[in-house]
Amino acid sequence: MINKEEVFELSRAGADALNAELEKLKTVDRIQIREAIKEAREQGDLSENADYSSAREQQANIEARILEIENILKHAKIMDVNTVTVRYIDLKKTATFQIVGTIEADPFAGKISNDSPLGKAVLGHKVGDIFHVSTESGKELRVELVELK
Repeated sequence: MINKEEVFELSRAGADALNAELEKLKTVDRIQIREAIKEAREQGDLSENADYSSAREQQANIEARILEIENILKHAKIMDVNTVTVRYIDLKKTATFQIVGTIEADPFAGKISNDSPLGKAVLGHKVGDIFHVSTESGKELRVELVELK
């Protein structure tokens, strides 16, 4: 369970996506699961009714997700998304990332967390700066900030 007092840094797009998910959960998914529960009740004995048990479990999952999203949005801080291009000097590689909040991070989609070692390091520098980043595996990388949008 998430800490109810935690501040969640989100991009505007991330907050919009959570709002859309919340709206769907409340207006579509809730209605569908209520109908499924009603139909399962009509089958008779609830103690041995797998459809009823399954529907109730889905309902619990939906309600839990609604509470989670509402809590995140209640404690959200909208952050500016920075798109950065960095050059790994020793690896002779260049990469472009969006720096987003932790719950939006998806390295495979080019989104890194502002709490990641690279995210923290980049946000403290300007274009042209060369700095060191310690990875979580303990490797030390020399990085140049090439572009910041």
